Amino acid sequence: DIPTKRNSLPLTMLFAIFPGGGQYYTEHYVRGGFITGIELLLLYEVTANKSYQHRRVLEQAEPFRDSVAYFTSKMLRETNRDSLAAYHTKRNEFIARVHEKSDKKMEQEDLRKAETAWLYGLYLYSFFDAFGIWYNNNYRSVELKSMKKALLWSIIPGFGQMYNREFGKQGLLYMAFIGSATSIWTSQNMVEYYLDRKHVVEKESTTSEEYERVDERVTYYRKNRNQYIWAIALLYLYSIGDAAVDALLSDFDNPMHLAVLPRLGGGLQALMSFDF
Repeated sequence: DIPTKRNSLPLTMLFAIFPGGGQYYTEHYVRGGFITGIELLLLYEVTANKSYQHRRVLEQAEPFRDSVAYFTSKMLRETNRDSLAAYHTKRNEFIARVHEKSDKKMEQEDLRKAETAWLYGLYLYSFFDAFGIWYNNNYRSVELKSMKKALLWSIIPGFGQMYNREFGKQGLLYMAFIGSATSIWTSQNMVEYYLDRKHVVEKESTTSEEYERVDERVTYYRKNRNQYIWAIALLYLYSIGDAAVDALLSDFDNPMHLAVLPRLGGGLQALMSFDF
């Protein structure tokens, strides 16, 4: 974080209401531009693009629903058994297509919720990062911090980074935790949705293409859910290791160092160095 003359905390937080604004105020333009750009892309994706996709799926499903209604009416009026069987087959084909579009709509909604969580997570990170820039601009310290305390604080996710005054890293962790936890929830919802569909389809046939497709989607979303569970576990372990390393290297930029080293001839030797 490059020191600047803009040291007002109220103004930093006020500008941070706009994604990347706190970074712009503190003259960290590249970081602010990155945050603003990603935030705007996510906002477009979860609003305009997802609305368009939703309307598109409904438009594509409309002729299939009309065909289902048409063959249903034909079946109600038909008395010939062979024609009735043919109408029933065609009707089931169009019902399967309607189900495909309905599944597509559910998957889009699942993705929209996950992307919205990442949107909010990035917004939260921009606040933490802006505060971290202000803090390091005013209270940067090169004193050695206790690794033991950092490890104890890191039991609570993000608190080890807070102890080390790495507020930007703390925000990144919270963004990742929020996004991953929401993705676990949405993926589990999709697993339950497709399991319900699978139980309905398997009553008719376990060898149909519809059954195979639904079974494949159950497997896909279970795998997706489990990957995010592992991601949260790894993030937690990373947060602990990162807090310990940051505490260990907290005096890295200190120009004065005192070290006690063993001597080859026996005993200990005190060594002080001053970097300039």
